[in-house]
Amino acid sequence: MTEIPLFPLSSTLLPHGFMPLQIFEQRYLDLVAQCMRNGTGFGVVWLRQGSEVSGGSVATPDFGDYGTYARIVDFDQLPNGLLGITIAGGERFDVIEVWREPSGLVKANVEMAPPLVQQAMREEWRSLEIVLRGLENHPHVQRMNLAVDYDNAWEVAYHLVQLLPFEESIKYELLGVEDIDSLVTELDVLLNQISGEH
Repeated sequence: MTEIPLFPLSSTLLPHGFMPLQIFEQRYLDLVAQCMRNGTGFGVVWLRQGSEVSGGSVATPDFGDYGTYARIVDFDQLPNGLLGITIAGGERFDVIEVWREPSGLVKANVEMAPPLVQQAMREEWRSLEIVLRGLENHPHVQRMNLAVDYDNAWEVAYHLVQLLPFEESIKYELLGVEDIDSLVTELDVLLNQISGEH
């Protein structure tokens, strides 16, 4: 069991995924400073409903049962004066126990999942690679400077889930899929729905 600070979001962060954040609340400014000073990260959990920023009780927001450990990979002051950071998704974890510190920061005891074993791409999965390579030509994605290992099916699948405009509830469900065959199968169905094929 590991104790980590949590950053609840209405968006889902996937392993290998990147996400920009604007930081303005003091508890999160302190968290970012601490993470950068110590070289540590924090857990991103999906906020199903309720507003975490309201500062209510832990019971008020509806957190996901699992999340992704995030590390800060870039930071900058935004034109609006706020601190902007970019986070990268690492290991998946299961939330065991949650509480709120006096500062308002939410912390949790979590069970970290073992590191994903690289899964070689199969020929029948190459359609996912084609879609991802197409997305990499988009200016917004180009700015992310993604370095995708196209021989690792986990990485290809997670990048697609992060980048494509799926509902956050679907991204959260896909984060919970623990074997690559099921993940690719579900992703294939979703891609067919997007392209209008049934």
